[in-house]
Amino acid sequence: MPGDEATSKKLKKEVRVWCDGCYDMVHFGHANQIRQAKAMGDYLIVGVHSDEEIRKHKGPPVFSEEERYKMVCGIKWVDEVVRGAPYVTDLKVLDQYECDFCVHGDDITCTAEGVDTYHIVKREGRYKECKRTEGVSSTNLVGRMLLMTKTHFDHGSPMGNLDHQDVERTRSDSTTRSPYTGVSHFLPSSQKIVQFADGLDPAPGDRIVYAAGAFDLFHVGLLDFLEQAKKLGEYLIVGLHTDTDVNKYKGSNYPIMNLHERVLSVLACRYVNQVIIGAPYNVTKELVDQFKVNVVVHGKTPVSEIDGVDPYAYPKELGIFKEVDSTSSLTTANIVERIIRHRLEFESRNTKKEAKEIAIMKKMEEMKQTEVESMTS
Repeated sequence: MPGDEATSKKLKKEVRVWCDGCYDMVHFGHANQIRQAKAMGDYLIVGVHSDEEIRKHKGPPVFSEEERYKMVCGIKWVDEVVRGAPYVTDLKVLDQYECDFCVHGDDITCTAEGVDTYHIVKREGRYKECKRTEGVSSTNLVGRMLLMTKTHFDHGSPMGNLDHQDVERTRSDSTTRSPYTGVSHFLPSSQKIVQFADGLDPAPGDRIVYAAGAFDLFHVGLLDFLEQAKKLGEYLIVGLHTDTDVNKYKGSNYPIMNLHERVLSVLACRYVNQVIIGAPYNVTKELVDQFKVNVVVHGKTPVSEIDGVDPYAYPKELGIFKEVDSTSSLTTANIVERIIRHRLEFESRNTKKEAKEIAIMKKMEEMKQTEVESMTS
């Protein structure tokens, strides 16, 4: 009976899910973990570790605690964020927030002493695992910035002021045997894009806002910009420039993240409704007409011209161009500067993290071997 079904739904207990982490340099891998965790329940609470805890167990964070907290709040599947979550997840925190279980990816996370950070909730049967997103990690992104080189943008001087020995040593250091720290090639799929996308068209009468750019290394400056852009309408479309165009106007070896990686990072943002993959650099009549754009926005940073052409000439002519002030001064270049300035600290962090992962993998392999031998003896 329909009435019985409705009553049953009302009586059904809300499933509350917990997940936690550093969420440093938030990327689409973090977002995918959060998406999968939310799919396992009804309400998702995300715990963010403090700067102090991260320094103790992992090394210096790239983003501050306040920046990381804000970035997690900006992910569309998150219902609530908790600051200062314990590095080792315990039952006390799950009970405090009335969470049924904790969710984490199938990679390795451990304390400074090499202890599994989820051993307590695993032992008590309040742990569920989701699939880690292959091809990206915060450690890997830090490595990219330390190298500041990508094969398809390598024009002969990728390392700036580093001498030849530094280059060779850094390249050697970046070669890793750990499948968690060392993965560096993201392979996109249509399914992954569909999972991240809302799939909703604008409603009749919606004011459509268009924002274009590189959106490389998604950070709080970009998040603040998109939040302000969304306030100008009901439906926000983000145009992502191709890797080639980004390299033309930013130079060096940008972008740090390729187009497909940037697509998922932007789609995970709660303010974004749709992404145009490989959008034309110039905002053309065809683009404005096809997507029925009402407002075209750009931030306070100077507009870069390619071949001396203002990419916003057409929307300015129509009178639909608007400059948006995100009130944030953070840029992708600032993040790269943070990494380069503290290069030795981050190199040490990456090396230690890999060593811990390899040690745990070896121990797990030995335990598995012992188990097999005991079964066959």
